[in-house]
Amino acid sequence: DFIKLVTKEIIIPNGVDRPVYLLAPVLVVMAVVGMWAVIPLAPRLIGTDINVGVLYVVSVGSIGTLSIIMAGWSSNNKFALLGAFRAVAQLVSYEVPMVLVLLIPVMLAGTMGMGGIVAAQKSTWFIFLAPIAMLIFVISSMAENGRAPFDLMEGESEIVAGFNIEYSALAFGMFYVNDFLHAFTIGALVATLFLGGWQGPGAEQYPLLGVLYLLIKTGVVWFITIWIRGSFPRLRIDQLLAFNWKFLTPISLAAVCVTAVADKLAATNGWNRIGVHWIGNLLIVAVTLWGLQAYARTERRRLEARVAAHRAPAGTAPAAHGR
Repeated sequence: DFIKLVTKEIIIPNGVDRPVYLLAPVLVVMAVVGMWAVIPLAPRLIGTDINVGVLYVVSVGSIGTLSIIMAGWSSNNKFALLGAFRAVAQLVSYEVPMVLVLLIPVMLAGTMGMGGIVAAQKSTWFIFLAPIAMLIFVISSMAENGRAPFDLMEGESEIVAGFNIEYSALAFGMFYVNDFLHAFTIGALVATLFLGGWQGPGAEQYPLLGVLYLLIKTGVVWFITIWIRGSFPRLRIDQLLAFNWKFLTPISLAAVCVTAVADKLAATNGWNRIGVHWIGNLLIVAVTLWGLQAYARTERRRLEARVAAHRAPAGTAPAAHGR
C-alpha cells in the first residue's frame, strides 16, 4: 500500500486553501512522532528528559487534532467539513478525561518527567495502584485517535469518507500512517505511565533488554486496542459524547480525588500503599455500579410509563366506538 501511494499523483481539487491543505497531513504525522521524544526507551536512552514530559505529550498530541480540523476546513468539501466538526466534538471532548487521569501517575511519582515516572515504578507498577486510571486513559486515547468504535470522523455511510475525502496519494497515506503509528504510540504511553516502561529483570545492566521490555508491553496494549477495534460496532455521535461527559469525565474526577486522598493517607499513616489504593478503586467501582443501576431503573420506569401511555388509548378506543 505504501509503495502504491508513493507512486500516485497528489491531486489537489479546485477551491482548496492550498497552504493549509498541504500542511495538515504533515502536521498530523509530526504530532505523533513528536511524542516519542520524551518516551524513555531504556535506561539513559531518551530523546529529551524534560521535567514537564506529561504536559509535552498532551500539548503535542493536540496538534494532531488541529491538523484534522485544518484538513476538513481547507478541503472545500461539505463532507470533509462535517468530518472536521465531528473531530472538534469528539477529540477535544475526550481530551478532558485523558488529561485528568494523567494527573494520577504524576501524583504517584511526584514528577511530570517521563523518566521520573518510570523510575518511580521500580518497585510497583502504577497499574496496581490506579487500574481505573489506566483503563480510562486507554479508552480516551483510542477516542482521541479516532479508532473504532470511536471512528465517527470517518463515516463512509453518511459523510462519504470524512475529513480526508479530498486527499489522495501520499497525502492520503500520511493520515493512515498517523492512524497506525498513533495506536502504537498509545501502547508506548500506557506502558510508560502505568506498566513500568522499560523496567524489567536485567534492564539496568543491559539497556537493550529495556527496549525489548518496552516493546513487549507496548505490543500487548496495541493488541488490546486492535481487539477492541474488531469487537465493537461504531457508536452514534450522541452516544459517544454522552459516554464521555456523563460517564468517563465524572469517574476521572473521582479517580483523581480518591487517588490524592488515598496516597496521602498511606504516606501519613504508614499503611500499605497498594491496599489503600485498591480500596479507593473498589469504592469508585461500587459507586459507579450503584449509579448505573439507579439510572437503569429510572430509564426502565420511564419506558414502562411511555408504553402504558401508548397502550391506554388503544385499549379504550373499541369500547368507546361500540357505544
